[in-house]
Amino acid sequence: MQIGIYKNNTLIEKKEYCGLTSEILLPTITNLLKNYNIKEIIYTNGPGSHMATKITYITLKTLQIVRNINIKAVNAFELNNNKPIKALGKLYFIKEKETIITKRFEENIDSSFYMPKTLNEVKILDTIEPQYSIAAV
Repeated sequence: MQIGIYKNNTLIEKKEYCGLTSEILLPTITNLLKNYNIKEIIYTNGPGSHMATKITYITLKTLQIVRNINIKAVNAFELNNNKPIKALGKLYFIKEKETIITKRFEENIDSSFYMPKTLNEVKILDTIEPQYSIAAV
């Protein structure tokens, strides 16, 4: 999990965390709330792990309600130069024009994510709800 801290739309700090979203998200956010005056959170609402996306959305939606923190979302392809994103097994999410589909790749594909230097580099979506590109099983 990567977290970028922005001031005046410019990246001032980047943090990386390893582990399951279900185990590290809440303690990480709790710690960030103690150390920063957070007014807005922008998260990737998909595609990607359904479980991680759901947990993140529910956690952030709760913060929005309880702490009045503005929540926004970006598509994950905005933060990896539109490379394929791991779905399940050898399936990857790919973006064809404005449509997200799954495609099988025999070799593993590096789909590293990055924090943009400024928030002007990403397109903020009109919705914060998770984007589910394949049906839940």
